[in-house]
Amino acid sequence: MDEDARAFNGLRPRLQKIAYRMLGSVAEAEDIVQDVWLRWHTAARESIDNAEAWLVAVTTRVCIDRLRTAKTQREHYTGTWLPEPQITGWHATPEEAVERSDDVSVAFLMLLERLTPEARAAFLLREVFDADYDEVAHAIGKTEAACRQLVSRAKAQLRDERPRYAVPQETHHRLLRMFAQAVERGDFAAINALLAEDAMLIGDGGGKVPSVPKPMIGGRRIAQLFYAGSRRYGSEVSVRLAVLNGQWALLRFIEGRLESAQSVETDNERIVRILVQRNPDKLARIAAAYANG
Repeated sequence: MDEDARAFNGLRPRLQKIAYRMLGSVAEAEDIVQDVWLRWHTAARESIDNAEAWLVAVTTRVCIDRLRTAKTQREHYTGTWLPEPQITGWHATPEEAVERSDDVSVAFLMLLERLTPEARAAFLLREVFDADYDEVAHAIGKTEAACRQLVSRAKAQLRDERPRYAVPQETHHRLLRMFAQAVERGDFAAINALLAEDAMLIGDGGGKVPSVPKPMIGGRRIAQLFYAGSRRYGSEVSVRLAVLNGQWALLRFIEGRLESAQSVETDNERIVRILVQRNPDKLARIAAAYANG
């Protein structure tokens, strides 16, 4: 492996993380990184002073262009668009988990959809990837002053929508385990008791499988939905806990096949929101991972 390939592969994980957070799609992030590799392979090395800065800038700019196209496509998406979840591991330390788990959560990626492509890039590079403002300015082709404004406005725009509760991993895991067991038993009272009265469920079927057409609000209504599925499929329903996007989440299998990936928000006592990914295209990687054991 030559020096240029080693340099690129050493930075590939960082580029992949940037692209995934920009686009909310593992497949698109992989396409972006491959595109950047081709550009790197043919770039004039004598004009590149800093390989990392060049690669981050190119990745960011390609993502901005792709996101502009994606936003138009998502306006015509059937139902609600949710990011593609991905299997992840835990962070190195509990402190890092507390600091960083929200930065890749499905809820956070969905929230980023409210930002313009440039604001999303500036915010992520500065607030998630700790880039200096001169690096941010180089990456998105704006002045440092303009980038500071973009980040400030993005933070203000997102501030009131970020999760309100800091829930310990152990508490979150315990609540999800209890909910999974209640769903498997088909215990309506237990399911309902674990849901906040004003809980919300948002689903994404992508027009390929049935899903709720708009957000469902009300713990009892959501409990009835889960109970109906348990009644219909009985013992063929199984729910497993998995770490998706840095947080404990639920995978529901029906007749041995992955039916949905569910990112769950809690308030330390009950479940307040469930983001249900049912689009088969967005479940393919997780389904393959579990099919392979």
